[in-house]
Amino acid sequence: MARIAGVNIPTNKRVVIALQYIYGIGAKNAKDICEKLKIADDRRVAQLSDAEVLQIRETIDRDYMVEGDLRRDTAMNIKRLMDLGCYRGLRHRRQLPVRGQRTHTNARTRKGKAKPIAGKKK
Repeated sequence: MARIAGVNIPTNKRVVIALQYIYGIGAKNAKDICEKLKIADDRRVAQLSDAEVLQIRETIDRDYMVEGDLRRDTAMNIKRLMDLGCYRGLRHRRQLPVRGQRTHTNARTRKGKAKPIAGKKK
């Protein structure tokens, strides 16, 4: 099992798909990495040599912000908004949708399970 950026990537999947198990690497970045290192699309992780795995690891470390660093950066950006007290920061603080979605109905993913209000029968 290959270990890249602190993540065990599955050995039986194609390289492009397996790289997407790393937080911060999506379809486009995975494809770019494979093109840059001239790894064929149909190659599996188990078929990679140790040198190729090392090249992938070095490329990701050098060119991409992934896993812990990216999570920390995202958390710091949200914390900065909350400390500023701007509208987006207030929405984060109250755990409401941040990007202008309606909240009268819906928004249950962000708000959580509906809480019944006592005496609200009609």
